[in-house]
Amino acid sequence: MTYCDPTIQCRVLLTLFLSASVASCHSADNLCTSPLVTSCHECLSRGPQCAWCFQEIFLNGMSLSERCDLAVNLESKGCEMQFIERPGVKVEVNTTLPSTQVAPRDLLVQLPPGGETSFVVEVKQLERYPVDLYYLVDVSASMQENLDRLKTVGMALSHRMRDYSSDFRVGFGSFVDKPVSPYINVHPLKIENPCKDYEIQCRPAHGFIHVLPMTDNMTEFTRVIQQQQISGNMDTPEGGFDAMLQAAVCQKNIGWRPEAKHLLLLMTDQPSHLALDSRLAGIVVPHDGNCHLENNAYTKTTNMEYPTIGQLAEKLMDNSIHSIFAVEQGQYKWYEDLIPLLPGAYLGRLQKRASNLKDLVIEAYKKLLSNVELEVAIQDHHVHRFHINITAVCPKGSQATGINKCSNVKPNQTVFFNITVSMKDCPSEEEEILIFVKPVGFNETTTVRVRPTCSCRCRELGRCLDERDDALCGAGEEQDDLSPARDCKLGGSGPDCSGRGVCVCGKCVCDHTNLGTVNGNYCEVDDFSCPYSHGLLCGGRGQCISGECRCESGWTGESCACPASTEPCLSEDGLLCSGRGKCVCGSCRCDDPRRSGQFCEKCPTCDYSCQSHWKCVDCHLSNGFSKGKAKECNRTCSPLVDYVDGIPDVMSESVKQCLYPSSDKCHYKFQMNSVFDSAQIRISRYPECLSSQQYYPTFIGVLLLTLLLGLLILVVVKFLLMRKMWTLRESPIYDMTNKDSGYIPTHNEKTITYRRDQPLEMHIHVHKMPLKEVWQ
Repeated sequence: MTYCDPTIQCRVLLTLFLSASVASCHSADNLCTSPLVTSCHECLSRGPQCAWCFQEIFLNGMSLSERCDLAVNLESKGCEMQFIERPGVKVEVNTTLPSTQVAPRDLLVQLPPGGETSFVVEVKQLERYPVDLYYLVDVSASMQENLDRLKTVGMALSHRMRDYSSDFRVGFGSFVDKPVSPYINVHPLKIENPCKDYEIQCRPAHGFIHVLPMTDNMTEFTRVIQQQQISGNMDTPEGGFDAMLQAAVCQKNIGWRPEAKHLLLLMTDQPSHLALDSRLAGIVVPHDGNCHLENNAYTKTTNMEYPTIGQLAEKLMDNSIHSIFAVEQGQYKWYEDLIPLLPGAYLGRLQKRASNLKDLVIEAYKKLLSNVELEVAIQDHHVHRFHINITAVCPKGSQATGINKCSNVKPNQTVFFNITVSMKDCPSEEEEILIFVKPVGFNETTTVRVRPTCSCRCRELGRCLDERDDALCGAGEEQDDLSPARDCKLGGSGPDCSGRGVCVCGKCVCDHTNLGTVNGNYCEVDDFSCPYSHGLLCGGRGQCISGECRCESGWTGESCACPASTEPCLSEDGLLCSGRGKCVCGSCRCDDPRRSGQFCEKCPTCDYSCQSHWKCVDCHLSNGFSKGKAKECNRTCSPLVDYVDGIPDVMSESVKQCLYPSSDKCHYKFQMNSVFDSAQIRISRYPECLSSQQYYPTFIGVLLLTLLLGLLILVVVKFLLMRKMWTLRESPIYDMTNKDSGYIPTHNEKTITYRRDQPLEMHIHVHKMPLKEVWQ
């Protein structure tokens, strides 16, 4: 144990030790610092405690990840507080919307990823609500006695409800089941009268029929009930859930009032079919949850499945409906297991002949009115992103039933619900996310609009959020709301900062790389991604922008190594590369690979055949150089045609003398000039006929000279071949004079003697093969 005197030195050492310990703890818990963080969005996504410094000169030359840290650490490193981006949690209440039962009605919540906030929703239970009660009755044959009882209870129930409601209205609808096999007997006579076997008249089976909209006329209600007849079906379960969903979603048809309490009373003595039961009848289309009433009859009963329990619960809650199940004792257990799945539902035992129906409805209403329960709904594709916790604070005299429900709440008492909302991560697009906080059975709802704050102020819609930020971010210019951070995009499009930096409040902070330096207003300039010439980037005559050399004036080429001027390519006649090529990098590049020379003027292998142009010359000669016919002739001439007074004898590499043998046994001279890209034909206006005597002697002389040279070559070749044959004849090929007298052929050899003029013999030894070896 170390003892410290109360001296200044000891206190200083102790302070330093504690500071180091606290700093060490903070470093261990700091989730903001990471070399992988390169943008404000990534920084803020790491947690609500993280902050980003967008001060341009902050830690100049350091990695971008250094800009992300705890706010206190950034300030200690030299970042001014006004440049620190630290989105906080904000809750704004809209007090302009009126509310009588639920308050507040609208909230705006700003949340960073990992952040959470809490708010309170008040629900007040009023005393004398208007009430809408809709009777949904199973009219199958077994419900005859209950239907008869309903005919007498309507008026009495209306009088009893005056003690609890200032305005009471009722409506009526009936159901049986889907009118298809195997739920009903599909024999034509049975369809018309399901009770034919009992010799009584029944109405046809039906999925749901809306009979009477909401009314306060009890006389009319009693008259409608007395007109109802029973029906019949085959199987035990009925189509109650099918009818309940239509009664809930067909608001206008039923006549539900927005300001009233909605009670949906289901009377039945059997369980209900569930969603997949409809497949017994080959119905596989899921229920769409919409209203399908035409002439007050449900039209999709034979086309769509029964609704699921979850689908039914959602529609009852969306339409603020309390459901009351009045069922007989035999089916009580089946519905008892179902009630927890349906918020705002009450289950009552219906006694024989529905003798307790009036008391059951009154008891259910009082029970439902004293229960205050809160449910939360989030947009489907964002459910995984939020965690919501609800704690009910019940008033005096009531009791908490679960974390989101109070029971035995008296009229005019207020229940407080403390709601905590936390957001795990940010959506891909920073859009408002709606959360609905709804007391079950109430016609008022609290809408919570969550606005995620996942990026810097200067990145929101390309503008800063307040005047102070405008000065810091340089976002004073008008910008397009559809193109965030446009100031950081080269040419107004493409990735921010050319994909090599991060946009910090309208200005690019470029990456630091081991390859070289990245700079420029859009991080488009570097010193490593362009070609070199003579050891210099872009030949020292340009800038490397977006991987391409932007050359200085007077220079061009991939590496700025070529002069832009074409003067070195001009030939003496003033044409660029003699008209036969292009000037590339200060020198001629010939169009015809056979050409060469500084100006593409040389072409030792070019051949302009005279014969290929005979048709063109014949056309012009036969038409006497008529102007009208010249255009027609020119269609057959690929080269240019020019008329001259005479064809002089010219000896030149570019000019070739040609003769055309016409049908009149004359030969006409014309010239081929190969100076141009396509040869030019020069034809005399006064063609001179060259007879065969003038033309052929030269040709025959050349031909005779060629034949003589050929014969001479043949004679020389023949003489050489004969001399070689004589030499071979004088020297014998085989020397057979000295025979080996000691040689005696074996029994496997044979001696063959060839005789000539002289007695020369030649021995050839052929080995004989024994016969037995052939067959082995």
